[in-house]
Amino acid sequence: MSALVMIEAQGNLCRDGLGTCEDCDQKCKTKHGPSSESSCDRSVGVALCTCFYQCTPPTPPSPPTRPTCNSGTTLCNEQCSDSCCDTNCAQSHDGGHGICNSIGNTRLCLCEYAC
Repeated sequence: MSALVMIEAQGNLCRDGLGTCEDCDQKCKTKHGPSSESSCDRSVGVALCTCFYQCTPPTPPSPPTRPTCNSGTTLCNEQCSDSCCDTNCAQSHDGGHGICNSIGNTRLCLCEYAC
């Protein structure tokens, strides 16, 4: 004999078809936790197990991140080192940051900013 269990829940209620009714409650609780409830539906000729459980709403997608651009058009020297490079990048590119980087014998001010 099968009893259809009515579940009242706050929030989102999800259901998961778990195949045949063999070990239905055990499959349900193993997959979705001890608070889940199982039900066997024999109305379709084959007894099918459905598991009802509390589910959380899907996490909204993260806002798209703007790609990062780089430029390195000015040189760093004794008069303009890291802090000067950073200031110049911030003035040239909204939200930009800069750092002096040695490439061979040249110290280049590299700027990173949102494109």
